[in-house]
Amino acid sequence: MAQRTTTLDPHSGFSRRDFLRGSGAAAAATAIAQQSTAALAQEKGAKVASGTQTITLNVNGKDNQVKVEPRTTLLEALRYQLDLTGCKPVCTDGSSGAATVLEDGKPIQANTRLAMQCVGKKIATVESLANDAVPKAFVECDAQQCGFFTPGFVVGVRAFLNSKPKATEEEIRKGLNGNLCRCGTYANVIQAALKVVKGGA
Repeated sequence: MAQRTTTLDPHSGFSRRDFLRGSGAAAAATAIAQQSTAALAQEKGAKVASGTQTITLNVNGKDNQVKVEPRTTLLEALRYQLDLTGCKPVCTDGSSGAATVLEDGKPIQANTRLAMQCVGKKIATVESLANDAVPKAFVECDAQQCGFFTPGFVVGVRAFLNSKPKATEEEIRKGLNGNLCRCGTYANVIQAALKVVKGGA
């Protein structure tokens, strides 16, 4: 008696043989990809980090030694080792903008950046802007919102105005498109940014 190779549903058109053939191809492709990645890393002299390591992060103009694992995010290092709690763990994909910090002057999301990636970079958090015109304008324009998302907005506004110091209202609205807050005091945030542009803060 011939061995049956069809599925329980004879009309599906997919057999056990098809399944095994596809699985074997997928496994082979995965193995080849892993070997290629390993060979490329070895060729470039790359090292795979493992376990806890001590690294130096330059934050707000000061070198700090922190102990991190390869999976430790910049946000975790800032909050839980350096006690810089301005950037907030609101989301995991950076969509809220609440974890905005500056890396070499450019805004990044600290919760989507590994701490090890920031070695040799200059990191600036909202704490470095204590005497800046932006937070002062936020106070004067009542743009603080709940306070939880505010640091991300403050850093975002500073980064944007550094690149466009004479920005128009329309440009500011587009430039801050990546920051969100449920409180919705966006109009006041725009006014605060415009106040800085006009030199009123």
